[in-house]
Amino acid sequence: MSNGRRPARENTYRSRYLHSRAWFARRDRWFIEAEHRNGTIRCALCLGSGSARSLELHHLDYRGVTQTPYGWTALEQHEDLTALHPRCHEYVHQLIERDRALSGFVSRRTASVQAIARLQAKIAHYIEVSLEQR
Repeated sequence: MSNGRRPARENTYRSRYLHSRAWFARRDRWFIEAEHRNGTIRCALCLGSGSARSLELHHLDYRGVTQTPYGWTALEQHEDLTALHPRCHEYVHQLIERDRALSGFVSRRTASVQAIARLQAKIAHYIEVSLEQR
């Protein structure tokens, strides 16, 4: 098992699924549902508000994603996706790929949750240090 990303050319999930109608329809449904549930949609990392136009969705689990001879199915549970700003999303992936434990010894959900928590701690520390220097 690996949570690291393979190059897009070697990864049909990245090269095909994330460009499929099924994914865009699922993505749209996720944002509509999240807005109905919570009102404001926030980035899971920086907690800044956003919208379907400014946020990306990160998969905590791929169980609902399947490829059939007729195309892709996008049956991810709402809880298997989380919103992140593009830069925050990249930070999460970079940390998961860099850390051996996160990239291969835990589930994708655990890796993602731990990566987000570590990055939030770094942000909080940076803010604290910045405020002390004032």
